[in-house]
Amino acid sequence: MIGYRVKSLREERKMSISELSIKSGVAKSYISSLERNLQTNPTILVLEKIARILCIKVDALLNEQVDKSMDEEWMEIMLDVLGAGISKEEIREFIQDRK
Repeated sequence: MIGYRVKSLREERKMSISELSIKSGVAKSYISSLERNLQTNPTILVLEKIARILCIKVDALLNEQVDKSMDEEWMEIMLDVLGAGISKEEIREFIQDRK
């Protein structure tokens, strides 16, 4: 179930529900309900917000057999990028400038 995978991934990253809520913009009560499988039909928008903070693809939340892992160092870098407020467009521009 999606809620179990969210909780498992969040705990793997040593992140509290409050921290995930603040970083993702999804209400703490909603995440809690999702993790307890009280909320079983989250929108794609909610899943995208949560997946972005957990540094995974939405597929990893929807499908049990999708590879959910990301190299720990890359995950830390991505969290730093998100925390610094750097947009995807800025990253793409940086990559294009380096080519």
